[in-house]
Amino acid sequence: MQTNFTEAQLQDSGTARANDILRSCVHCGFCTATCPTYQVLGDELDSPRGRIYLIKDMLENERVPDEKVVKHIDRCLSCLSCMTTCPSGVHYMHLVDHARSYIEQNYKRPLSDRALRWVLARVLPYPMRFRIALLFAKIAKPFKRMVPDARLRAMLDMVPDKIPSVSRNDDPQRFEVPERKMRVALLTGCAQKALDTDINDATIRMLTRFGCEVVVAKNSGCCGALTHHMGKESESHSTAAKNVRAWAAEMDGEGLDAIVINTSGCGTTVKDYGHMFRETDLADDAMRVSEIAMDVSEVLSKIDIPCGNKQGLKIAYHAACSLQHGQQIKSLPKDLLRKVGFEVVEPADSHLCCGSAGTYNLLQPEISGQLKQRKVKTLEAKEPDIIAAGNIGCMMQIGSGTGIPVVHTVELLDWATGGPKPPKLAMF
Repeated sequence: MQTNFTEAQLQDSGTARANDILRSCVHCGFCTATCPTYQVLGDELDSPRGRIYLIKDMLENERVPDEKVVKHIDRCLSCLSCMTTCPSGVHYMHLVDHARSYIEQNYKRPLSDRALRWVLARVLPYPMRFRIALLFAKIAKPFKRMVPDARLRAMLDMVPDKIPSVSRNDDPQRFEVPERKMRVALLTGCAQKALDTDINDATIRMLTRFGCEVVVAKNSGCCGALTHHMGKESESHSTAAKNVRAWAAEMDGEGLDAIVINTSGCGTTVKDYGHMFRETDLADDAMRVSEIAMDVSEVLSKIDIPCGNKQGLKIAYHAACSLQHGQQIKSLPKDLLRKVGFEVVEPADSHLCCGSAGTYNLLQPEISGQLKQRKVKTLEAKEPDIIAAGNIGCMMQIGSGTGIPVVHTVELLDWATGGPKPPKLAMF
């Protein structure tokens, strides 16, 4: 694609990166075939190719974003299926991230939008605030029909029936092992700590059982993904920087073999820290962090987990977009589940998003709802006993649309190798 940025514009690193990405696009249209929003809406401007044209025009002409541009960029899930499909290697993620930041800086949203985004940015990344919000939302949930805003109703729909107690495993500490094979840091996250404490608990049990010393580093926490995808660059970089400093200190101390992440949306972001901080004084440390950041399935694949007997349970594996497209991890979780004895099946169109996508299901509930229905239908068609996923957002999204229990992959692996049965599987 031909671009016409001026030399002055290209002095900005974000614009220069956008220019490189735009030039790599040959507008072949392959991306439209795998874009969930294009499949649902059928609008070229709701496809990656269409959004690329909008972003190019906006950035080249330094336009103040208008309602049309913002609408179509906001509708993007950042599922990154287009990056898996693209034969030209267009790095759409960096392009749309830059566009969102540009919109955040140059477009004044309606008051209701600004208020909602402000609340999300100041609640979701903070576990205690989120817990308090969940308690109030649980009280309000019976009155959902009286709420006029569909986005607020979507928030109430996502409130779990039971808010778990705080897990002390999420506090900064070290989990030592008798014979250490690896030393890893665990990203305990933010929203996950309020929504489902079983995931981190299972991860710690699983890792320590097979010889990994686990460190929850002081001052580590939210990865910054939630605010990053809303274009709130300063806020996302601030929380991400805390992680970089915390993990760099551990690496410079006793050392780390890996930074383990069990929420794939966070993993995609942490693995991109090197790019995020490329022009700051944290550049070197951020790159070191990115280089050893791993999804929990990547770490477990390096450990000698014994083969298990047949469990007699059929698992429908949901491939989170941030894992299969963002990190290009496709077979490892399924291989591990099969290794410990589960039967694993995959739904049709497994490459398509479930509609969760961070805060997308809260900000775009109508489109998200359609994608959820499609995903649940294809999963239930496999008649599984359990649905497994590697991302808390997907788990909440799919779980709100089906009666089949939805658990994290690591919970099943922990159970099959000596850990307790996941509480969600009490019926088995």
